Amino acid sequence: MSGILAGKRILITGVLMESSIAFHTAKLAQEQGAEIILTAFPRPTLTERIAKKLPKPVKVIELDVTNEEHLASLADVVREELGGLDGVVHSIGFAPQDALGGNFLNTPFESVSTAMHVSAYSLKALTMACLPLMQEGGSVVGLTFDAQYAWPQYDWMGPAKAALEATSRYIARDLGKQNIRCNLISAGPIGSMAAKSIPGFGELADVWNHRSPLEWDVSDPEPAGRGVVALLSDWFPKTTGEIVHVDGGLHAVGA
Repeated sequence: MSGILAGKRILITGVLMESSIAFHTAKLAQEQGAEIILTAFPRPTLTERIAKKLPKPVKVIELDVTNEEHLASLADVVREELGGLDGVVHSIGFAPQDALGGNFLNTPFESVSTAMHVSAYSLKALTMACLPLMQEGGSVVGLTFDAQYAWPQYDWMGPAKAALEATSRYIARDLGKQNIRCNLISAGPIGSMAAKSIPGFGELADVWNHRSPLEWDVSDPEPAGRGVVALLSDWFPKTTGEIVHVDGGLHAVGA
């Protein structure tokens, strides 16, 4: 099969629903010639069910990115399935309910710590777990939601995404000598499972109806998925530490 990912082996996290960016990334990656493997937590059976809608069968493995045993065994499991990796997609984010929805000033550190661990530190943890599989270099791509601004209802996920963005830059710095690139896609709001967990998500997404230069569709994750696939490919061989906005251009305009 030809395509911009022909011959690539890609690990993709976060496929939970058909409406997710991760699902469309997986679909596009297969269409572009990649072999993929999916990780899932806490319900691998949910991901296995969604994965049946992909063009080709794919293996799903359980991975809790906060579990050191899971991370330690990841390379062996993936090596047995694919032999190695050329790319990793980090599509993981979580914050407890008391860290969202307008409770910023009252959120306890325990909840903030969870959001930071799962949503930001996990990019480093996942990359290092996969590093032994990327002997010839590779591309790590994560997903952010523009952390330049304080968004309504987003609360502690904002600082968590800011930490994710900084983490990506440091990974890019430290792994560049091994020819490993690390970049992020900053997507506009998508009506995924993660979005639906944010109280008042509709209010946040409505900003795009009024300010986005290009018409934005919260029900269409494919543009963001295309951005991820592009960064996984060899078409950005010298781009690292970058944040590519796939948000209809909203990041570029004021009120």
